[in-house]
Amino acid sequence: MSPTPTRAAVSPAPRLDVRKTYKLYIGGAFPRSESGRSYVVEDTKGRFLANASQASRKDARDAVSAARAAFPGWSGATAYNRGQVLYRVAEVMEGRFDQFVAEVAAAEGLTPARARTTVAAAIDRWVWYACWTDKLAQVLGGLNPVAGPYFDISAPEPTGVVAALAPQASSLLGLVSVVAPVVVSGNTCVVVTSATRPLPAVTLSEALATSDVPGGVVNVLTGQAAEIAPWLASHRDVNAIDLTGAAGAEGVVWADLEVAAADNVKRVLRPGGTGAAAVEPDWTETPDLRRVRAFLETKTVWHPKGR
Repeated sequence: MSPTPTRAAVSPAPRLDVRKTYKLYIGGAFPRSESGRSYVVEDTKGRFLANASQASRKDARDAVSAARAAFPGWSGATAYNRGQVLYRVAEVMEGRFDQFVAEVAAAEGLTPARARTTVAAAIDRWVWYACWTDKLAQVLGGLNPVAGPYFDISAPEPTGVVAALAPQASSLLGLVSVVAPVVVSGNTCVVVTSATRPLPAVTLSEALATSDVPGGVVNVLTGQAAEIAPWLASHRDVNAIDLTGAAGAEGVVWADLEVAAADNVKRVLRPGGTGAAAVEPDWTETPDLRRVRAFLETKTVWHPKGR
């Protein structure tokens, strides 16, 4: 009997990498930039990571419109419900823990161990803010003493649509530390990511999209802050702007943005540092309520006492 012929080993054919092109996150959907532009995102060693959409002025306007449309529902939800929804985001982030670790390590040049510590801190930071939704009124509001037969009650309320420049260096922990205090009280947000480190923000937007956060509450724009920020600062349907991410952003002069914001009396949260030299905060420090308070209005109600 002749031996059974053996089939020659077949080597796998070479394949091309599927290079990702990430989209914007506006109104709960993932549209391409209306300009059709994208740019290359690299790690700290110059290696290709992905392509990201480069948002335009029109994309910024669309994001503001989405945030405005979402504001009545989000601000009108009960504080307890907002806390549940935001906690769900942390649960989804936890499920993507390893993906966040890989992206933060590549973006910031961290070791895997340090990246894991940073991601854990970011998730814990999100939970910390989520726990404040039903406590803000008691801590930041109050019954005021008056010389007369009246009750005088002050209560915090969200200011509306808040634009934010995300930190340039801290791609996830800093991002969470900017976005979470905006939305916890019922504001809606348009955030411009770090241009060179946008991927953790894109993954956060995917976590938002697959959680219970209504579309439009958080809108994420990737691209150049120098191009997008002036339109957000001057936009008359934006009620406040956080300029923290101006520190280290190429081509951004934060004082010019503050001047543009003053034209319609926006609330402005200045970056750290003194004078024109903006400095990014140390995001590892324990947070407090200052960033929440920056985007709240205080409504005072007088009511006569009955006999």
